[in-house]
Amino acid sequence: MARKLRPEERELWKKVADTATPLALPAKMEMPPALSVSKAKAKRPAPVQPDLKGFKIGIKSRSGAVVSRGQAAAKPVPAMDAKSFGKMTRGKLRPEGRIDLHGMTMAEAHPALQDFILGSAQLQRRLVLVITGKGKSKPDHGPIPERHGVLRHNVPMWLRQSPLSAVILEVTPAHQRHGGAGAFYVYLRRRGR
Repeated sequence: MARKLRPEERELWKKVADTATPLALPAKMEMPPALSVSKAKAKRPAPVQPDLKGFKIGIKSRSGAVVSRGQAAAKPVPAMDAKSFGKMTRGKLRPEGRIDLHGMTMAEAHPALQDFILGSAQLQRRLVLVITGKGKSKPDHGPIPERHGVLRHNVPMWLRQSPLSAVILEVTPAHQRHGGAGAFYVYLRRRGR
């Protein structure tokens, strides 16, 4: 139940209301009449169909083709040939080298990863495995959430940055037989391409 105003509160409100000036509506704008349309008679307006002739909406892939949102969400377009990509994601290709970053700090892991990837490119390897681990799951009691699996989160970003991006064709999570969510396949470019 709402409390009633005391006489001094009512008097104060009256003084404030007397000094207020109402906002004026522009001359052209009129207040709409009260609508008394029953729910049965109410109609939804027809959806607006934009005219997008000549426009391609989507994401530009590495190959330059425009991929629609539905295609991008359904299946990533690999930069490498589809047959090799399929074999790689099914775990049918054998990595020619591997690096295990378990237990390393970010300061240790980043230079080790760069040396390994650039060295593998010099040795003309095509497929290497980068093992990050899944990260420790520990209780988070702080007000700011802490990211678990710091290396698993940062390694893909490092691989997309220079100088590594120049020698890498594709990065994808590894198949379960090669480490699953705790590892990445890195498919390297051929020299001269």
